[in-house]
Amino acid sequence: MTNISFPEPTITAVSKPFWDKIAEKQFFLQRCDDCAQWVFYPRAHCPHCFGSNLTWKEASGKGKVKSWSIVHRAGHPAWQERTPYAVGIVELAEGPTLLTHLLIGEQDLSYQLPVEISFQSLNERLLPFFQKKGD
Repeated sequence: MTNISFPEPTITAVSKPFWDKIAEKQFFLQRCDDCAQWVFYPRAHCPHCFGSNLTWKEASGKGKVKSWSIVHRAGHPAWQERTPYAVGIVELAEGPTLLTHLLIGEQDLSYQLPVEISFQSLNERLLPFFQKKGD
């Protein structure tokens, strides 16, 4: 692979706890202490009740594929050598959805496919990708 670095995630004061836990191979999400809803992406206020009492709680790292796309032409040069690859929306067991890389071949992808987190290292930073449950 050529020596092109991958784009880094933008880490803010609000999202730093998420990325710190990912670096430890732990998957934490915010949960609202006011309405008990899980929240993702990291925010200062709950999108369900607008409360500001969000705490970080360990999440299961499990979910189901809701939608996906196979990328044949990467949006950044660093990803081109990895094409084709899958990106998709995963509905987490806790409820929120997230856009993520899917470490699943196109022929194995299906709606509601059970998946689990797989921590992948890029640029010496761990990122949360998802794979077929049990792989």
